[in-house]
Amino acid sequence: MKAEILAALRETDGYVSGQELCNRFGVSRTAIWKAINSLKAAGYEIEAVQNRGYRIMSAPDILNENELKSIQKTEWLGNTIYYEPVMSSTNTRAMQLAEEGAPHGSLIVTDRQESGRGRRGRVWETSAGTAIAMTFLLRPQINPNHASMLTLIAAMAVAKGIEAETGLQVGIKWPNDIVINGKKVCGILTEMSAQVDYVNHIVIGIGINVQVDEFPEELRDMATSLYMELGQKINRAALIEKICEYFEAYYGTFLVTEDLSAIVKEYDAYMINRNQPVRVLDPKEPFEGRARGITNKGELLVDTWDSRRLVSSGEVSVRGIYGYV
Repeated sequence: MKAEILAALRETDGYVSGQELCNRFGVSRTAIWKAINSLKAAGYEIEAVQNRGYRIMSAPDILNENELKSIQKTEWLGNTIYYEPVMSSTNTRAMQLAEEGAPHGSLIVTDRQESGRGRRGRVWETSAGTAIAMTFLLRPQINPNHASMLTLIAAMAVAKGIEAETGLQVGIKWPNDIVINGKKVCGILTEMSAQVDYVNHIVIGIGINVQVDEFPEELRDMATSLYMELGQKINRAALIEKICEYFEAYYGTFLVTEDLSAIVKEYDAYMINRNQPVRVLDPKEPFEGRARGITNKGELLVDTWDSRRLVSSGEVSVRGIYGYV
């Protein structure tokens, strides 16, 4: 009921009477009073005025189910939320939940991730209150060979969500690194369980540096946070909701054709290494060229001195000639 009360308080700029809340939720005034006090204890600033009711003044930067549910605008993504204060990895937890029957569109969130997994075995840890570590659990009826394109869709959703919430100019380093001012602010990891011609489930892990104010020396030239770029803290739950809204929309478009034809131009406009010299770290044969954009399948088009080559996101890493970008 606390999520519903928060939603009710947020629906209006004024006060909501205790009696109105009682009538809406079919509970006593005492139950409403206890719920309000519980929310206050969690950090919500709620003003109570006799004969007028309750008004929410401010909300803490928390990621629990009550907060996320109270601001949800999506139709299916996030209808089921699994929140734990600490997880080893949201992707690992999502895989476990998928095997246990968790529904399509589940959102797995933690405040502190202890051993999150990035590409090529890298570890991504977060401290409490500093980052977004979340995973979408999907059960799409698509060809397994098309699943990798969902990573690029997630990148678009994150880029658009960050722009909408912060006003910062955001770019994408193909295929799925979110970059601000030449430094990485977010990484995305997609994993799948599938048969030859059938997807059991897909999990898309998203990790965003939000309130981080400092990085180790070895990361300072390539990593940043929204706080460091914006100069002020933002509400992580609001950013999660905005990303979910964009992902739900892009995902629906993708299902129509099972390719990226509808968003190629938009993606290319965000791609910071488009028309830039790149080094493709193909384990079979590293090569250099100039990135030109993506195909309808999400492959990177690279022009070398003698040919045009297609690079698949699951096979290689791409770097700038002189550094990360």
